[in-house]
Amino acid sequence: MHRSAPRLTRILACAAVPVMLVVAGCSSDSDSKSEDSASSASPTPEAKKSPTVAPARFGKLPDPCDSIGEKTIEDLVPGTKTKGGTDGKSSDVSRRGSCSWNGLDDNGVKGSQYRWLDVSFLRYDSDASLGVSAEQRAEESYEKEIAKAKATEGAKDVKTSPAPGIGDEATTVNYRLRKTDEDFTYATVVARTENGVVTLTYNGTGYAGAKNPSTSDMTKDALKAAKEAVASVTTANK
Repeated sequence: MHRSAPRLTRILACAAVPVMLVVAGCSSDSDSKSEDSASSASPTPEAKKSPTVAPARFGKLPDPCDSIGEKTIEDLVPGTKTKGGTDGKSSDVSRRGSCSWNGLDDNGVKGSQYRWLDVSFLRYDSDASLGVSAEQRAEESYEKEIAKAKATEGAKDVKTSPAPGIGDEATTVNYRLRKTDEDFTYATVVARTENGVVTLTYNGTGYAGAKNPSTSDMTKDALKAAKEAVASVTTANK
């Protein structure tokens, strides 16, 4: 019994050797396959690409005070003392600008007619970092300008209607507003042409017993002036 113990120990030791080798071999193959699998599963990082957006169609704006013809100014704003208009202040004339005219047509005992006309321009560039085109930015601005006109403080009987045939899209906003103890009739035309937005506001009233202008007449004249202003954007970029 005592002599067989060392022999048994040697047999068990020898038997254990191949088992360890097999286990080691399997472990090595398994690790290698895992590494290969992990390596193939990890994609090669790629540099982030900036989104491609369409370039701006218009790169500049017209002189606001030259955007409406002299004859139109004479018809819409009779009695104006500044036919060349009053230029609005702008820190960047390539992106924004405005001009206004006002006049009083005094008809003596028949009363007087007051008119005020204002036109403003906004131009937008594409923003590649945000993936937004100049036209998309102008579309957003167009909607905001319409909302702004509709939200004019004190405005009554506000109505909007499409204005086809002016730029890519246009809307007329009509309302009445009382100021200086008189009722003024307003017609605002907001139009978008490519990446530019034009807002034209025309208003007036009758003094000393003169009849106030009708909404239809004011709208007709405002649309005429708006067409000229929008066309001037294209002309300025030729």
